[in-house]
Amino acid sequence: MQSVSAWLSALAGFAIGVVAGFAVQRARLCTFGAIEDALIGGDARRLKVFGLALGIAILGTQALVLTGFLSPELTTFVPPALPLVAIVIGSLMFGIGMAMVGTCGFGSLVRFGTGDLKSLVVILVLGATAYATLRGLFADLRISVLEQLSIQMPDGIRSDFASLLAEATGSDLRLPLAVLLGGSLCWLALTDKRLRRAPRLLTAGVTLGLLIVAGWIATVGLADDFAGPPRPQSLTFVSTVGKALYAGVLNVANFADFGVGTVFGVIAGAWLAAWHAAELRWEAFDDDHEMRRHLLGACLMGVGGILAGGCTIGQGITAGSLLALSWPIALAGIVVGARIGIAILVDGSPRDIIQRNWMLLARKAPPSK
Repeated sequence: MQSVSAWLSALAGFAIGVVAGFAVQRARLCTFGAIEDALIGGDARRLKVFGLALGIAILGTQALVLTGFLSPELTTFVPPALPLVAIVIGSLMFGIGMAMVGTCGFGSLVRFGTGDLKSLVVILVLGATAYATLRGLFADLRISVLEQLSIQMPDGIRSDFASLLAEATGSDLRLPLAVLLGGSLCWLALTDKRLRRAPRLLTAGVTLGLLIVAGWIATVGLADDFAGPPRPQSLTFVSTVGKALYAGVLNVANFADFGVGTVFGVIAGAWLAAWHAAELRWEAFDDDHEMRRHLLGACLMGVGGILAGGCTIGQGITAGSLLALSWPIALAGIVVGARIGIAILVDGSPRDIIQRNWMLLARKAPPSK
């Protein structure tokens, strides 16, 4: 039986998820859309909005660390050994999967809240494959093989930039690092004249950043001191989707979890935003080709998100708020994977791309004498 504090944490997660889902749906904010705009369209405005969210999350989270409220070593994002191989493979898989689906795990929850039944299929498959990688069929391979290929941090310190800088210089540079990085990201977004003319986007970015901080506060403040050390959490949408699916199918007590609460909260918040704007629409797959593409993408995101340690929100903002070493590596892998996925969608399957390039090389090759 779960404690009262666990259910209160789940309720806090639900409330935070509602606000996140409402703000993101209202602003039409999407991580894959932001990456696609920047890579293909040359428009970095939505990417800067996520940068704004990250900047606010860094400033708020590091303030919690500096005051002693939050202990980064109790989170899952800054382990003493960095599973580099798993992060690289997982982030590439997640990025490709995100391109196949057209959004990430968080975006799928938002879309489902607006009536997109395609996203329901994605959520179910993503959740099942994520849980299989976390604790089921693929867990042994992940733990005994991929996560063993790790880089051990010196002297047992944690894998975050502030700790490494302190080890290298002998000084605690957490505050100037947080102010420099967080302030720069906020400045890049707030000085963009075109972005300032999009108040909904800016509001969504500010809200998302503050909600990351609120997640840390809720999970630490509502922790049961008698149940052992608290496990601080904030927004991430891969493992939590798997846990939500497991709770609904096998163990109702697992609903008493902050992350599970955020999953249902995001759906509810997106539904409220769509209902308020009269934008609720039922939508299904157009054909079997589209369904196959979404199923493949959901599998890649489920497995890849667990290997990478999070999604575009979990690694891109939540881990980033802790200045985790995994954050830029995972984020770069997701972007590269997304670009590969876009190329596959535009140019055809990998086999078609290889065949076309081979034929092109054959035509250019000089004739044999």
